Amino acid sequence: MFVALGIVLVLIWDAWQRDHTVQPVAESTVQSVAAFPGEKIPADLNALPAAAENDIPSVDTQKSSFAAPAVDDAPDIGAQVLVNGESIRVVTDVLDVEINTIGGDIRNVNLLKYPVAASQPDDPYRLMRSSPPDLFVFQSGVLSSEKTEAANHHSRFIAEKLKYQLGGNDTIEVRLSWKGESGVSIDKIYTFHRGSYVIDLKNQVINGSGREWQGREYRQLQRSRPESRESFFINTYTGGVIYDEERKYEKVDFDDMAEQNININTSNAWLAMIQHYFMGAVIPDKDAKIQLYSKSLGDERYALGAVSQMAAVAPDQAKSFTGRIYVGPKIQDRLVSIAPGLELTVDYGFLTIISEPLFAVLSWLHGVFNNWGWSIIVLTLLIKLLFYKLSAASYRSMSRMRLLQPKMMEIRERYGEDRQRMSQATMELYKKEKVNPFGGCLPMLVQIPVFIALYWVLLESVELRQADFILWITDLSSKDPYYVLPLLMGASMFIQQRLNPAPPDPMQAKIMMALPIIFTLFFAFFPAGLVLYWTVNNILSITQHWYVQKTLEKTLEKEKIKKANKGKKSK
Repeated sequence: MFVALGIVLVLIWDAWQRDHTVQPVAESTVQSVAAFPGEKIPADLNALPAAAENDIPSVDTQKSSFAAPAVDDAPDIGAQVLVNGESIRVVTDVLDVEINTIGGDIRNVNLLKYPVAASQPDDPYRLMRSSPPDLFVFQSGVLSSEKTEAANHHSRFIAEKLKYQLGGNDTIEVRLSWKGESGVSIDKIYTFHRGSYVIDLKNQVINGSGREWQGREYRQLQRSRPESRESFFINTYTGGVIYDEERKYEKVDFDDMAEQNININTSNAWLAMIQHYFMGAVIPDKDAKIQLYSKSLGDERYALGAVSQMAAVAPDQAKSFTGRIYVGPKIQDRLVSIAPGLELTVDYGFLTIISEPLFAVLSWLHGVFNNWGWSIIVLTLLIKLLFYKLSAASYRSMSRMRLLQPKMMEIRERYGEDRQRMSQATMELYKKEKVNPFGGCLPMLVQIPVFIALYWVLLESVELRQADFILWITDLSSKDPYYVLPLLMGASMFIQQRLNPAPPDPMQAKIMMALPIIFTLFFAFFPAGLVLYWTVNNILSITQHWYVQKTLEKTLEKEKIKKANKGKKSK
């Protein structure tokens, strides 16, 4: 049992280190975005570097069938990849977004309801950013056989104004316009909604060229590979994911994208770049036939996107390419209603089948108590009730082993160094007393998957991020600032250990005595929510173990008296 728990500790420690290690700031390879809080618009708006066009999906704009994005040799990207135009600031009640007039890209996104830390409530978390480390932007454009008739994400758009505030409205519409030399014009229209992380996007092609226009629309997420951090077993996943009716949920990590470009013709699909707690997703219209693609851009940058079917627009007519973007937290009940399978981005790993019902119960309890800490406590109690009989069998076996300790010590003293004879005598004692030495371990091992699944629930659910409990514990996803919970956990583990049978080997006994101290040191840096669960679980286990042990002692005492009385009667 302790070996298994030790492995769990290594997993938790590794994930905790990965999630809370400050990454070094790499030398910028992207020109900083202008006019987002505290930044200025440069006077000289540089022209697009030719090498940067490598990040435009290469598709056949003449044929109706899909063509795979071209596999280019990694070019010399140069110092500039994202060129700056004017910055358009859009502020809703939940988002603070910067859109650049070059391409109409979404360059920076701050999540106003999610501070960087509980101690910094006025410092919102930045999910998208246009400069390393963690370059992450949304781009879209229209492709045509004639470049004068299409605008990609390197084209310069004109904005109606540079600042939008939601105010008392329920929506904000941001319109950007581009006009080609042939008379084709394109309007890029973003629509933001109150209380929503979903952004509607419409690319409208207006054909004023006097001839039929043919082309496609693409939307992509461009992201740099995160700074590598070594891992033993499990990490929270950062990378691409795709979903359709055939493949369901499939990860496309940065190594996959570096090795080979994907090219999938599908429908009812979406794609996303996900990370711990948050994500950006491209959600095409339902039933729309699209081509999912990925592309390695060099310089550790990657694009994951979707291209629409070919569309034809007659002269003096218009065509709108529509769809949605999601940029925000992985709130499960919201994701379910946005697109099929989008809730799978909350990645509980291989124990999802256990984690999902655990979260459902935890979420329901939160609706009752309106406090995630009390919800964790009640969930722990419910889990203990679920495994009550298994735990009781385990504690009963351990209690019997504890009562046999004097006889086992006698065997040890009697046979000394003759280990074979000592083992034989010990097994005979177990057989006589009808005790299974492994009876205390197996029921506990059954519960370990539940613990790991609950760990992932506490780690992955953004609903618990910076959740307040009571008194000094203001963030259940961070460590206890005063280490009170880890100390209580260590004390409870020590008491629980005293109820267990002591190992006959002195060295093993010393190791077991040191475990509460080791676990306390480990748990001192773990999320308070996980330490709370473990502490409450220990207290409940101690109570149940004590009750089972006392009940067993009374039962054995009654049996002893009964045998004694029976012996007297026979005489």
